[in-house]
Amino acid sequence: MANSDESATIYEVAQRAGVSIATVSRALRGTGPVAAKTRERVLRAVEELRFTPSRLGVSLASGRHAANGIVFPDLSGPYFAEVLLGYEEVASELGRSVIVLSTRGRAAVPDLVRDLAGRVDGMVIFGQTVRDEVVAEIAASGMPLVMIARGDAVAGADVVASENTESAARLATHLLGHGYRNFALAGGHDQGDISQRWTSIGRVLAEHGITPPEPSPCEFTVDGGYALGRYLLSAHHHSGPRPDVIVCADDQVALGVILAAEERGLSIPGDVAVTGWDDIMAARHARPALTTVRQPMRDLGARAARALDELINGVRDTPSSQVIPTELVVRASCGSHPLEEA
Repeated sequence: MANSDESATIYEVAQRAGVSIATVSRALRGTGPVAAKTRERVLRAVEELRFTPSRLGVSLASGRHAANGIVFPDLSGPYFAEVLLGYEEVASELGRSVIVLSTRGRAAVPDLVRDLAGRVDGMVIFGQTVRDEVVAEIAASGMPLVMIARGDAVAGADVVASENTESAARLATHLLGHGYRNFALAGGHDQGDISQRWTSIGRVLAEHGITPPEPSPCEFTVDGGYALGRYLLSAHHHSGPRPDVIVCADDQVALGVILAAEERGLSIPGDVAVTGWDDIMAARHARPALTTVRQPMRDLGARAARALDELINGVRDTPSSQVIPTELVVRASCGSHPLEEA
């Protein structure tokens, strides 16, 4: 029995009625084939559990809110700002307002996401910001859903992502061409797109007889990169030689690593090379300028907004899975390539 002080979930209704959550959604919305006896079981379970359908947007198929929801792990930093800007520009053109939920430091994230689902016509969720079971619950409820920068597909949801695997392999191959062999990876596995990059880099290193290092976790900020850089470059951290190249999960982490190297009197790229990912504006103006992978951050948000609008209106012009090309941008932070010097 559900707690009388809390609203039941669509999962509990489905379990009580002995059906799937998709069937619960169809029964409550009156869409799709549902047998009369099945609908009766669903409605009885809803009454017994005091389920509130609006929590998952079951009654929102008409799009009466004219609002979209977007869930990000954080709103600080240039990456999220660019993605959100691209999203809002298109949403504005389409006449939709945007409700943004940042989950950083928030308790009861699943409940906050369910509540947001009850106030919007469709949702965009970034990566692994929301637990998989909650994402599946929202998708199965029939709510239009688009995932940004997620490493794997979600049933019932569109996916918009940047290409990671090939560009990460190109980056690793380029660095090996410099002669670098002692790699460090800065930034953990907590986002699907970053995991794709580390897996691809690890594969290339293994092909060249190098044991791939475990990624070192840190916050995806300049301060996070600075703290991790101090650790990776500290004398007591290594039984052998320090890394000769630190590959960072994003440009902010890379800029922090550069600060840590400078503090320790190390030159870049003379003593240690550093690379990033994203190509934020600061990357090209850093000294040395940062080698990175350029991804279309604003286009990610714009495409997600258009895909969600198509899902809401039921008229599709774009594929359910979009992968946007990325580009390796070689600058001074990894040094002059030996082949370029020949």
